[in-house]
Formats: sequence, structure tokens, C-alpha cells
Amino acid sequence: MSHKSNSLKQLALQKFKKDFWGVFSFGFIVLVGIVSVFAYVFAPDDSQYANQMHLAIHSEKPGFKVIMLIIPSKIKAKQNSFEKLFFGKKNTDTEIPISAYHVKDDVLIYKEYATDGLEGAEKTIKLSEFPNSSTNGFIKEKKFLFGTDKYGRDLLSRVLVGARISFFIGFVAVLISLIIGVFMGSIAGYFGGKVDALIMWVINVTWSIPTLLLVIAITLALGKGFWQVFIAVGLTMWVEVARVVRGQIISTKEMQYVTAARALGYNDFRIITKHILPNIMAPVIVISAANFAAAILIESGLSFLGIGAQPPMASWGAMIKDHYNYIILGKPYLAIIPGLCIMSLVMAFMLIGNAFRDALDVKS
Repeated sequence: MSHKSNSLKQLALQKFKKDFWGVFSFGFIVLVGIVSVFAYVFAPDDSQYANQMHLAIHSEKPGFKVIMLIIPSKIKAKQNSFEKLFFGKKNTDTEIPISAYHVKDDVLIYKEYATDGLEGAEKTIKLSEFPNSSTNGFIKEKKFLFGTDKYGRDLLSRVLVGARISFFIGFVAVLISLIIGVFMGSIAGYFGGKVDALIMWVINVTWSIPTLLLVIAITLALGKGFWQVFIAVGLTMWVEVARVVRGQIISTKEMQYVTAARALGYNDFRIITKHILPNIMAPVIVISAANFAAAILIESGLSFLGIGAQPPMASWGAMIKDHYNYIILGKPYLAIIPGLCIMSLVMAFMLIGNAFRDALDVKS
């Protein structure tokens, strides 16, 4: 029996490998996952939340270049390597975009950057303010591949750091929905009767409330924040999982191997976890992939409404909210780029869900 099970797994894996879009989507999701975890390694702006603002260069086009003067701070933030790697640097230095500079009598004279043909203010700073009285490494050309947002922040860095919220909300929300949904669905389907009727009543009441409205209510109850959104989305997605699990268990619990397990004296917990659930996980895996996509869309909607991840935390939905009016102001890329990121990640999860469904379909 074990050999047959392994053979079925190998067959499903072979079918999945033949699905180009499924494999491509899997690779894309893995890539986004790596970027999400190590966002600050890849982001040009590795400050916390990629929140280094330069109002003088706001809303600049992709590929924009500027000379950046970095004035070191005497206050040094205490951070270990782990915090810098996963949460960004606490940047205490001051960055100033400049258009020209020269050194005269141990004084650095620079002209601040100004847009629309305006002349920037000319200012001075003593070289003694820099380590070793030298500006080496403190004046450099900076390129913004995706341009800058309305606060002059690097849009590419914000997109990379914002991927973390959209990606991990899928994992946390699906994990919560699986724990609750599998538990509730298993009890309802296996025991039936009044237990089933009670759980189905809870499921139907929960399902009758619009998802976004329910998420907003839970978010307001838990408070605005990072983890609150994750929990709120997860608590609204368990219903579909519970219905699928319940239906599968109702059709499976009368199978001969379940009857044999009862005859051997196994308890209900072992029968459900060891014998029934492993044989009904195929549709649960498929619906989980769809829930990933749904969770990303819900979080984006919440951030757009202003009750998702709070500033200065980067979020694709919040980036669209901040810049959607720029679509008619000649700078649509500020909203289109994060929108394309959401669309591509959601599409990847939908395609991999379809690939799993086809690979796990025993009839094909």
C-alpha cells in the first residue's frame, strides 16, 4: 500500500513538472519568497522600511540619477547583524541631493538639488565633520531604477520591502485558515448530527458576511497593525477550508480502510489524523493556493483603505493608495508598478493552484 502511495506521489510530481506555467509560477513564487526574506540585502535603500526621504527629488522618473551628499551623524544606532539583515539599518546619517560641489579652504561648498529649473541653495560644511576630514565615500552618484515616490523615497526599495507583507500574509493567513478549517471541518464531517449542524450554522453565518467587511471589523477590534491584519485575514478564510474538509470526510469515513481502523480499536483522533486527512489533502492544497491569492488581494485592499500595514511600513496596497492620483498627472508608473507586482504574484498563485489541481486529479 505504501509503495502504491509513493507511486501516486511520483506520478503527480511528473504531471506537475510537465505543466510549464505551474513550474514557472513555482519558480516565481520562490524568487519572491527569497526577495521577501532578504529584502534589505537586495534593496538599494537598506534603511528601515526603505524610508529614506528626499523631498527635493520627489516623483522622479525611472532611471533618475543624482549626486548624494551623506553627512555622518555623531549618534550611532546600536544594531546587531541580524537586525540589519532582516529589519534594515537605523540610518542616522543625513542624505542631501546636490547638483554641484567643490572644496575650498577645508570647507565643502555644495548646491542643493532643485527641480523645474530652479536654483538650489548654496551651503557649506566643514571637512572636519567627516571622518579623516575627507569626503571620500560620502559623495556618490545614486541611481533610482524605478524612480522616486512623492516623498523622494527609492521606489524600487519600497517595492522589494513591500513584497514581504504581501508574501507573508499569504503564509500566515493560510496557516490560520488551515488550522481552524481542518479542525472544524473534521469534527463536523466525522461526527455529524448536532455537532455538524452547529458547525455548519457557524460556517453559514460567517460566510454570509462580506469578507472585506468582516476583515475590517476584526482589524478594528484588534487594532491597526502588521500582525493584526495577518490574523484578521486568516480568521475570515477558514470557512472554505472547513466546507471542503467536511465534504471530503463525509464521503470518506465509510470507506473500507476507515471501517478496518475502527475494527482494530483505533480512537477517533488517530483515524481522522492518520487515515482520513492524508487521503483528502489534494483539494485542500488546491484551495490553499487560491487562498494565498485571495489573502494578498484582501491585504492590498485594506492597505488601500488605510487600515492595513501602517506608515512608514512599505506595502504594495499602500503604495497604490499614495499614488493612484498620479495616474492622471503624467506619472502613472508610481501606481502601476506596485499594481503589476500584486497582479503577477496573485496570478502565480492561481496558476500553481491550477497546476496542483491537474496533477492531483486521479482521473486524468
